[in-house]
Amino acid sequence: MASRPEIGAYAFLAGAIIAIIGGLLTGFGQDGGALGGLADWIPLILIILGVIVGLLNIADREIDRFLIAAIALLALATTAGGLDVIPAVGPFLSGIVQNVAIFVAPAALITALTLISHLARD
Repeated sequence: MASRPEIGAYAFLAGAIIAIIGGLLTGFGQDGGALGGLADWIPLILIILGVIVGLLNIADREIDRFLIAAIALLALATTAGGLDVIPAVGPFLSGIVQNVAIFVAPAALITALTLISHLARD
């Protein structure tokens, strides 16, 4: 049976791959066509994988750096629609950033709650 760090690493790898492929398909305008009914499940799958990553991958010594990176990524995702104006690659970048944000948000929430819990204990 896989250990906790291995499960977390596999969840991160799977989430990153799904976010990138889903974003590329969205950029091609194929979010529903190429994947059929599976396209509707991609956000839920990314959220579940993000929860797993948040629970298993982020060590106490990494919390601050992870949260700073997550804040930067989530701020970028709020403006990712503006990437569509870049010719040829904009829709792809926008789709990828938005999917990665869906993946990172649950991990950031769990990490932030962990940090708050640690701060409240101290």
